[in-house]
Amino acid sequence: MAARGRAPGLGLWLALALAVVLLDQLAKTLVVGWFQYGEVHPVFSHFNLVRVHNRGAAFSFLAGASGWQRWFFAALGLAASGFIVWMLRKHPEQKLFCFSISMIMGGAIGNVVDRLLHGFVVDFLQFRFAFLAPLFPGGYFPAFNLADSAITLGAITLVLDELLRVRRGR
Repeated sequence: MAARGRAPGLGLWLALALAVVLLDQLAKTLVVGWFQYGEVHPVFSHFNLVRVHNRGAAFSFLAGASGWQRWFFAALGLAASGFIVWMLRKHPEQKLFCFSISMIMGGAIGNVVDRLLHGFVVDFLQFRFAFLAPLFPGGYFPAFNLADSAITLGAITLVLDELLRVRRGR
């Protein structure tokens, strides 16, 4: 653990990203081993465990393309990870910022691993809410995974970090 007042080292942030990758891949391995493609297991009235494959990006963007998107999104994830490592080195004193981009990097790498191994990303968390019905068939939000959750958490905390930075600047 870093001494009080001292910025955590790059190793901590890379370990956090690695933990996200490992948890994400463990969960996906269990889903692939236990579920058939398309299988749905209701857990609660608004939550299912499913097994779906996403060949595109968020909300299946470009999923119907001819296959080039696999390599494009894998390269994009790796390039973003390289940029994030550079940012972690440049701003080690900004803990919330480093946490945010480490979560984003871990999620990106988790999905890159899927793309390289399978040619698609394994998604398995599915939520249903009636108010979503005008946007999504039956109110089912598109299935996602732990990597996507880490990316979302990272994006939310990145916005929070910026809002706090602006507030401190006043």
